[in-house]
Parts: sequence; structure tokens; C-alpha cells
Amino acid sequence: MTPTSPAADPTAPAVEVLSVEKTYPNGTHALQPVNLTAAEGEFITLLGPSGCGKSTLLKMVAGLLEPSDGRILLWRKPIEQVESSGHRLSFVFQEATLMPWARVQANVRLPLDLAGVPRDEADARVKEALTLVGLDKFADNLPRELSGGMQMRVSIARGLVTRPTLLLMDEPFGALDEITRNRLDSDLLDLWQEKKLTVIFVTHSIYEAVYLSTRVVVMAARPGRVVDEVRIDEPYPRDASFRVSTAFSGYAKRLQDSLLRASAAHDVTH
Repeated sequence: MTPTSPAADPTAPAVEVLSVEKTYPNGTHALQPVNLTAAEGEFITLLGPSGCGKSTLLKMVAGLLEPSDGRILLWRKPIEQVESSGHRLSFVFQEATLMPWARVQANVRLPLDLAGVPRDEADARVKEALTLVGLDKFADNLPRELSGGMQMRVSIARGLVTRPTLLLMDEPFGALDEITRNRLDSDLLDLWQEKKLTVIFVTHSIYEAVYLSTRVVVMAARPGRVVDEVRIDEPYPRDASFRVSTAFSGYAKRLQDSLLRASAAHDVTH
């Protein structure tokens, strides 16, 4: 039997975004009311152009920004109560944001040090996280000794070291070359399945969205809003042959058409 995505429990959503909007103090209306539900075990990608509110929405789910209106629940609890529900979330930024003076293991251990986790336990978890991303032999290296792709793996390991159940990723591979990006996309899917994570991933890339996702949420700009949702009803694991398949092309065309329609509607009204 072909392996599929981790089982989702529709009765207990991992994330509920309920009529959430964002207006910044300078008056910029960054996000119109958005409603979005992520079931346990889903891999949802937010796709859209710059300025459509993808990163703003992701940061509100993480609790890094406050909504101007509406509310966000994680496992049916407010964000500040997540850990008491037995769940954890991690955020992976666009840049690796590593401490240049600290070795890889210290960079990965940082969240555990901040949480006061005993050193022996922390070191064991760092080793586990580095092994998951294929960097266990680079624990003593400095960031400058690593390629861009390897630095991003360190950033992902730092996200995994807290053993999250929800992983939020804001265009983590956008600055990498296509070959490295494709490889990390595949590695990310392996991690998602192995750890039974719920992932919300932000990208500009239609092709990355199709390859990774169980569902793609298409957003349009000024002000940001959801204009379409496309379920990628294809089995996992996915490999290079999926990228050149007729099904892949069909999904990519639908997403492209959605973005073009949204752009055309904006041009007409402005």
C-alpha cells in the first residue's frame, strides 16, 4: 500500500484562525479577516506574492504579533496556554539567524538553555535533532564553515530540539539554489512524516507549494486575503518523478490561475 500523510483528527484542530485581521499602527491594513483551520498532521502552505500577509498571519499564529481583531486557537486553547495542553510550537525564520560566534551544537541548544533544561538532557536532544537533519558530524563547526543549505538545516534542528507538534516556517528555503531547495523540501517531508508534525509553511513558489502540501491556501495582496484553497490529493512519499508528472502540472496551473485572477481583480479595483 502507498504510504500517505500522517493521520489527521478533524475533531481536534491544531490551529483555528477565526476572523483574524491585522492593521498596523501606521494605518496599513495588512490582512482582511481570515478564517483557516489546520487539522492535526496537515502540511498547509500559504502561497502568495509579497505583501499579501502570509508572514503576518504566520507570526500571529506563533504569538509573535497580536491580531487587530479575531482570535487564534491552538488545540482549542489560546496561544499562551499551548504548553499546558501538552503541545509545543516552533518557528523557523527566513534567515538561519545563527549566532556566528557559537558552534552548531550551542546554536541548536539555545532554546533548551533558555528553558533551563539540564545540560545532559539538552545535549542528548541536540544530538538527536542534528541527526534528524543530517548534521550530527558538524556539531563542533562554526556557522561560517557551513554552506547556506547547511546553516538552514541547523536552524531547522534548533526548531526541532524542543520537540514541537506544530512547526511554522516562513520561507526558510527562499534564498537557496534550486537543487539545495528541492533536497531540503524532500528532507522536510521526511521529518514531517517521521515526527507526525503539523506544518504551516510560507512560500512564493507555486512549485514548492505543490510538492510539499496536503493543502495550499492562496493569498492575494493589498490588503491580504485568502482567495482560494487547493487540496493536493497525492500520496506521500513524493519524489522527483512527481515534479514532472501531469498531476503536478495541473495543480501548478490551478494555483497560477488563482494568483493571476486575484492580481487582475486588484488591478481593476485600484
